[in-house]
Amino acid sequence: MPTKQLMASGLTFNVFDEGSGDVVLLLHGFPDSHHVWRRQIPELLRAGYRVIAPDLRGFGQSDKPQAKEAYAIPTLIEDVSALLDASNVNAAHVVAHDWGATLAWCVAAVLPERVKSLVTLSVGHPETFYTSSITQREKSWYMLLFQFPNAEQILAADDWQLFREWTRNHSETDKWIEALSAPGALTAALNWYRATIDPAVKTSGIPSVKARTMGLWSSADHYLTEQIMVDSKRHVEGPWRYERVEDASHWMQLDRPQLVNQLILEFLRGN
Repeated sequence: MPTKQLMASGLTFNVFDEGSGDVVLLLHGFPDSHHVWRRQIPELLRAGYRVIAPDLRGFGQSDKPQAKEAYAIPTLIEDVSALLDASNVNAAHVVAHDWGATLAWCVAAVLPERVKSLVTLSVGHPETFYTSSITQREKSWYMLLFQFPNAEQILAADDWQLFREWTRNHSETDKWIEALSAPGALTAALNWYRATIDPAVKTSGIPSVKARTMGLWSSADHYLTEQIMVDSKRHVEGPWRYERVEDASHWMQLDRPQLVNQLILEFLRGN
C-alpha cells in the first residue's frame, strides 16, 4: 500500500492516505504499524471512505524518539490532532486497536470535536483498567516486565524466545521481530508502556466519551479480559454498542477480517 511522509508534532510520520468521502482514521497498537489494517483498508475504500492510517510515533517507518517522556499521553493526543490538521481533516471516524485504542479513547474524551464516532478493538476505556479484576492484573504481567531497563535484552534473548511465546507465535510474529530489530525500534515501542503505566497511579483521569462508540473484544485474547470492554459502557455518554468476536486472538482484525469489517461498516453507517 502506498504511503507518504507527513510532518506533525515536529516528527515525520509514515501515513497511508487514500480515498474520498468521510474520513476513517485507523490507529494501530503494539507491536504493529499501519500494516495491521491491510485487511480493513480495501473494504473501507470500496465503501466510499477516505482512509488515513499512520505509523504512530515509535513504530513502522515513522520517527522513533528514544526518550520515555516523548510517549506521554498528552503528546500522543497532540500527534493525532496534528496528523488530522496536516491531512486537512477537521473530524474523523476513529477505528483503533490495542495502544491505538487507548489513545483513541483519550482523543475522544479530550478532543470530542475531532471524533465523529469511535470503534475500539480489544482495549476498553482507560479508567476500567484501574478497577479491573485479579484476572486482568494477572494477564497484564508483561506491562511490569516492560518497565525494566533491560526488557529489550530479555525479549530479544535466544532468538526472541520470550517474545515469540508471549505473542503465542502468531502469524505476524516474525514480521514484528524484523521491525523491532531495527535500531532503536524496540526501545521506542516499549516507551509507550514506560511513559504511561505507573503502578502507583490509581486512576487514568480520562473523562467519559461523548461520541457514539462500539467496543469489540475477541474470545481468545490472552492480554485483556472481556469485562474491561463491557464495563466501558459506564464511560460512554453517547450511544454504546458491544460485540464479542469469537475464535479470534487479540489481533481480531487479522484473524477474522470479514466479521470485523462487517461490524465496522455497519457501525459507521449508523446501523
